[in-house]
Amino acid sequence: MFERPQLGERAILVHIDFPKSDSQEDLQEFCELSRSAGVHQLEMITGVRQVPHAKYFVGVGKAEEIRDAVMTQKANLVILNHSLSPAQERNLETLCKCRVLDRTGLILDIFAQRAKTSEGKLQVELAQLNYLATRLVRGWTHLERQKGGIGLRGPGETQLETDRRLIRDRIKTIHQRLDKVKKHRQQNRYARYRSAIPTASIIGYTNAGKSSLFNSLTHAEIYTANQLFATLDPTSRRVELGSMGNAILTDTVGFIRHLPPDLIVAFRATLEETRDANLLLHVVDVSSYNRNDNIAQVNLILEDIGAETVPCLMVYNKIDLLESFQPRIERSFDDKPVAVWVSAKTGMGLDLLIRAIAEHLYGDPVYRTLSLTAREGKLRAQLYELGAVLNEEVDEEGNCLISVCISKADFIRMFGEMHLSS
Repeated sequence: MFERPQLGERAILVHIDFPKSDSQEDLQEFCELSRSAGVHQLEMITGVRQVPHAKYFVGVGKAEEIRDAVMTQKANLVILNHSLSPAQERNLETLCKCRVLDRTGLILDIFAQRAKTSEGKLQVELAQLNYLATRLVRGWTHLERQKGGIGLRGPGETQLETDRRLIRDRIKTIHQRLDKVKKHRQQNRYARYRSAIPTASIIGYTNAGKSSLFNSLTHAEIYTANQLFATLDPTSRRVELGSMGNAILTDTVGFIRHLPPDLIVAFRATLEETRDANLLLHVVDVSSYNRNDNIAQVNLILEDIGAETVPCLMVYNKIDLLESFQPRIERSFDDKPVAVWVSAKTGMGLDLLIRAIAEHLYGDPVYRTLSLTAREGKLRAQLYELGAVLNEEVDEEGNCLISVCISKADFIRMFGEMHLSS
């Protein structure tokens, strides 16, 4: 057995191409993940294999090259852009005499750094414990078994068994606490349902500009940065849709290709906000060279959480990085908005996005000129409260002639079906 090294930040990065594999990892994304985790990259080692090596994943020769790089660069961490089995991870650690981390472990570490709320920390801890449970090894030789006390003498349980039992107990406790969080979220969703306020969830590949868009639409001040998973904890705010009404907008965790299954399970309660939304705003970084692959990865995760049937509006963000590109709305054959081209950074096209969201949530706006008597002052005040009044004049008889732009639902609620066609 060996004493397992501590995690460090001076790292050798390893990326292997498998030409015949359908689950290729992206090298540039790997570098961004490492940078987001705060890793100091000393060297990048690449290679090509047809299939993973059973013992080292990378092959004997490449494993020795990694070991030599660790010794030369005095690194204390090796990160592979792949998922390793527990045995492969331990074999590489034994050879390199330093900590080895795979892609899943790297993403979990980033999530652990980003989680701020109590719920987020619980979700990340649950994913980490599920990941760690398969990687427990006896990392010392000075303890054989824990001895029982007086009246309890016997073989006792090994330290490894104790660790596994403690992990099982902690996982059970976290599940119980997350169940309470889930019930609380359900109550909040029911309250929003009763208040008849529609909801929209912002989704998309990580670093597509979701949080920046959320801040621009809601005037919130959640943390944004040019890094993967800059924000982790979901945030909800009210957004004004002009005269059409209001909506609740939720910023969710960013997606990534091959998101660890333990994270999807741990964050299922949070992702249910996406599944139960009235509309999804799928934010895409139009400046990304592999934006089509990113869209496909997001759609796969939506299917996994059961949200593939929720109406979706594509939001192509960062058009300020394109040459001579103007904001616009793309519509379907039945004149429904299907995509909006915007820049959350400069604000270009946000008015078009607001209009598209309102059309999806409230339908086409109703334009009318209403004649209200002095006795209908309460109705006039409600129209102003909704922000539906475009213009107001007074006729010779003292009636108010009010031009309004209002949602169909609000118009029917205030004036009834019979006035809709008039």
